[in-house]
Amino acid sequence: MSVDRAGIRVVLRAPQVARVLVSSQVGRLPTASAPLALILFARQSLSLATAGLLVAAYTAGMAVGTPLLARAVDRWRQPPVLWGAAVLSGLGFLAVALTGGRLTGALVGAALAGFGTPPLEACLRTLWPDLLPAAAVPVAYALDIAVQEVIFVVGPLLTVLAVTLAGPAAGLVAAALAQLAGTAAYALAPVARHWRGVPAARHWAGPLRVGRFGAMLLGVIGVGAAVGSIAVAVTGYAEAAGERRLSGWLLAAQAAGALAGGLGYTRARPGGPGRLPLLAAALTAGYLPLLLAPGPLPMAGLLVLSGLALPPVLTAIFLAAERLAEPGTVAEAFAWVATAFVIGSAAGSALAGPLVTTGVRYGLAVAPLAALLGTAVLWFARAGRPGP
Repeated sequence: MSVDRAGIRVVLRAPQVARVLVSSQVGRLPTASAPLALILFARQSLSLATAGLLVAAYTAGMAVGTPLLARAVDRWRQPPVLWGAAVLSGLGFLAVALTGGRLTGALVGAALAGFGTPPLEACLRTLWPDLLPAAAVPVAYALDIAVQEVIFVVGPLLTVLAVTLAGPAAGLVAAALAQLAGTAAYALAPVARHWRGVPAARHWAGPLRVGRFGAMLLGVIGVGAAVGSIAVAVTGYAEAAGERRLSGWLLAAQAAGALAGGLGYTRARPGGPGRLPLLAAALTAGYLPLLLAPGPLPMAGLLVLSGLALPPVLTAIFLAAERLAEPGTVAEAFAWVATAFVIGSAAGSALAGPLVTTGVRYGLAVAPLAALLGTAVLWFARAGRPGP
């Protein structure tokens, strides 16, 4: 099949693709809904000051658990790991909901919920070569990353609806149920049940044994820091404009840009290792106009533009991870990419926070600077050897 024909229709019409794509997105909803659910729960049951601690515990648990669970997938099978992880994470969410205002229990529950997050993102991307022709695999990466933007719209809405109908604890329960439902639908798919990791002699360091892969992760942290800083900076911009609710619309504009960029990139021909730093440079350039901090309507337009390059960058990163990973470590490699992005996002948010209080433009400057550092690292890591 030619690359020109390997478009979105080819991907979606392939057997089982729609099922695993949609179910994995549903199972990943807590990625966007859980932080807000934890904040709303802490605001009423504990205190607003502890909300950040709960989100940090959840994020830290996810950063630690995702690579370990993905390593288990590489060495065993997908469904048992996913079922166990979903149950563990769900118990963590329920533990937070049942703490009755005890901070220690809430922190443990949040960390458990994050640690048990099913590695659906990594698992799904290991299936593409089995489901699709080689020419369509890059299209599937781009489509998955683009559609993932919907999570960050639907997830918070699900939380707000559940909390409005049944109270703060309901947001946590809704996150657990969505995660379990999506994971179940994915894990029961024939392609997921039949998938097996590649038999190979494995090193304890897994994909981190490859030096250029580790270097690429540092670049991913830079990209994640750029993305994470924007949410904080845009919130500061909205408050400075006198309308805090603007932040939601502005971030939605950026998500719309990312969705458009991802769908558009599905029509691009696959590129070699040299494309990744070029796309990262385009991401950096897209953040620079935000420093103008114009009025809300022009700012929304600039945010749309700033989101266009993100899915292409992430697509190129996952293709590079697949290329660099040694046999039998692909799922873990994908998980490490996700973890590096989460770590960078948390660091970017933490850095932008105090800078926004000094001035909105200082907060907005974090994104292009972090993306520039990430681009520089990815440029040096671009010549990684292809995997066997």
